[in-house]
Amino acid sequence: MTATDAAPRTFESLDPRTGDVVGTHPVHDAAAVQAAVDKAAVAADWWRGLGFDGRLPRLAAWRSLLANRIDDLAGVIVTETGKPLDDARLELVLAVDHLDWAARNAKRVLGRRSVRAGLLGANQAASVSYPPLGVVGVIGPWNYPVFTPMGSIAYALAAGNTVVFKPSELTPGVGRALADTLAEAVPDAPLLQVVTGYGETGAALCRARGVGKIAFTGSTATGKRVMAACAENLVPVLIECGGKDAMIVDSDADLAAAADAAVWGGMSNAGQTCVGVERVYVLGTVADAFAAEVTKRALALRAGESFGPMTMPAQADVVARHVADALAAGGTALVGGPDPVHDGLVDPVVIADVPEDSVAVTEETFGPVLVVNRVQDVDDAVRRANATGYGLGASVFSGARGEEIAGRLRCGMVAVNGVISFAGIPALPFGGVGDSGFGRIHGDDGLREFTRPQAVARQRFALPVPLTSFRRPASAMKGLVRMTRLRMGR
Repeated sequence: MTATDAAPRTFESLDPRTGDVVGTHPVHDAAAVQAAVDKAAVAADWWRGLGFDGRLPRLAAWRSLLANRIDDLAGVIVTETGKPLDDARLELVLAVDHLDWAARNAKRVLGRRSVRAGLLGANQAASVSYPPLGVVGVIGPWNYPVFTPMGSIAYALAAGNTVVFKPSELTPGVGRALADTLAEAVPDAPLLQVVTGYGETGAALCRARGVGKIAFTGSTATGKRVMAACAENLVPVLIECGGKDAMIVDSDADLAAAADAAVWGGMSNAGQTCVGVERVYVLGTVADAFAAEVTKRALALRAGESFGPMTMPAQADVVARHVADALAAGGTALVGGPDPVHDGLVDPVVIADVPEDSVAVTEETFGPVLVVNRVQDVDDAVRRANATGYGLGASVFSGARGEEIAGRLRCGMVAVNGVISFAGIPALPFGGVGDSGFGRIHGDDGLREFTRPQAVARQRFALPVPLTSFRRPASAMKGLVRMTRLRMGR
């Protein structure tokens, strides 16, 4: 990092596996951010003017370019996050699929549609359209630096907006690569611009004139600061924060499949997944058998091989604190122990019978740690799963009543007899409630999130007796009231 007048002008991105510098990037100040927004606003007029049919082939060209560059882009992800190459490839495949879905479905979801005008509006033609907001600001995370922000970027572009993207300071090169590929596929206008830096750069994007909406993914604490900054100019926000996602394992569940899903959902990407499994509630009648299955699978994993390091080094301290608290509170270590952190890596940890007031249960751990607690029955499991301020995702393994249990959970998404499967289905909305945020990406809801519904009522002919005029006779209202009572008062 260099500095001029005590203010950083550039910063370095590092490979978390080695500490090597893999890139140097500018710290964009408020003036630079505003300039990017201004350029995006000009481009937005052209992009909107193309209409759905004009935007579709251009987004398809970007999709094709990304698909053909998966290995190159995956390499950038690996160097900035440390995750295994195939995990980076999977992230890109999912992102490309979502881009394709958003581009192909935008016209169906957002095109002008007629609605019934009703009896009082019999002389009106009523319609709803969903014009774009203009410029959308996206503030992305480091754990899935392509897939997660593309849930906003792809859907915002398909809806007719342009985007100014502020990637995490840990993964700026990934953000730059995304923008470069779109500029190559669609060189006509700057549809996706990247501003890099720290929190101040993100705050400047929130406060920039001309931003129609901010889509943020990150911690709950930072999400609140984003909302406060956006509130200064009444800029609407989409907030996707963390979770403390639970899995419920019913007595008739396929225990091998549930254990496999719990270990992958909790420990892939070193547990750095907002919808990853952190708590497992298993019915007591199958708890011992399930624990044995989980233990066998977790013992086979190797930090640095099965998954990478902590992308953000400070997160390892959080993981260590949670493990220590769970063990001190009386939890039993099935896998790992009190010192799981070494050389930036965190070994797999599975702890059973952790008190519900332990921070390992109440706070987001964001590391390869599973808490496995036995419960009396499904009612007990649902109560514990819902006993958190978070409400992002969940998983249920059950032979007969998976969807019934899912419907009782206070969260935005549930996978039944699977884990995180909802994220890979483009037609399903993605988002949470409570401390996990609000608003949705993906699916029809995700497209509409980046538009403003506009209602139009067009008079087809004048009524013989005007109701919305000072010329309205008293007899007209008497007749209207009489008709309303006949139709609605029964």
